[in-house]
Amino acid sequence: MTSPAHTLVLGGTGKTGRRVVRRLTGRGHTVRIGSRSGGIPFDWDDSTTWQPALVGVDAVYVSYQPDLAVPDAPEAIGAFAELAVRTGARRLVLLSGRGEPEAEACEKALAASGAEWTVLRASFFAQNFSEGDFLGPVLDGELELPVGDVEEPFIDADDIAEVAATVLAEGGHTGRTYDLTGPRLLTFAQATAEIGTAIGREIGYVTVPAEAYAAGLAAHGVPADVTDLLTYLFTHVLDGRNAHLGDGVRQVLGRPARDFTDYVAETATTGVWTPGATS
Repeated sequence: MTSPAHTLVLGGTGKTGRRVVRRLTGRGHTVRIGSRSGGIPFDWDDSTTWQPALVGVDAVYVSYQPDLAVPDAPEAIGAFAELAVRTGARRLVLLSGRGEPEAEACEKALAASGAEWTVLRASFFAQNFSEGDFLGPVLDGELELPVGDVEEPFIDADDIAEVAATVLAEGGHTGRTYDLTGPRLLTFAQATAEIGTAIGREIGYVTVPAEAYAAGLAAHGVPADVTDLLTYLFTHVLDGRNAHLGDGVRQVLGRPARDFTDYVAETATTGVWTPGATS
């Protein structure tokens, strides 16, 4: 009887990472959480933490922070992937983005390492409305972004995690790039309206100029580099280039991706969108 696979999940406390951890442990895999606060700390900004985290690891879920669009990301991904292969962790699964040239450069760096690689190109997370920066504005009743009537196929983070866990645990996915999206296109205004309907109060959506959005972030103390990154993502990646559906969830799992309406209905029952409530 073989011992359980040992998998390193980078960003193992984040939106997708903690969900990947839960699914892998449910399959009987031994999982190491890669984070700055982990038992064996991992920090993308400190390469001396990489090798200790890789010892005894067979596979890695690669989630890069803060985003694959930052200038040093391809170099870091490439260096980490090469080290992982030398250390013995040949199966690498990269969480990537759709329509991002910078993310594609990271994908190429991963492949160049000689790893048994798989790329998961995910659309905008549905959970950003309940676990991310949008939660505060939703609770306040109005979300402002520099995005107009552009449609996005929001994907449930649970679908990403299930795909990632399956690819990490099973063979047959080497050299594949999966386009992970929800089953339906929605504008941000339509998404916030669905949330409002589910919780019984109006959630407004306002399109603002990029300059005003950046100024608002700066006024709230958001660092300049983060402000620049967010503004870039909302004005370039969400410019319509990704307004189409992918079939990666069905390809890997044999079922359709979860609809945004189902995510909203389930999340509404947790009370996270109820002002003053604790989840």
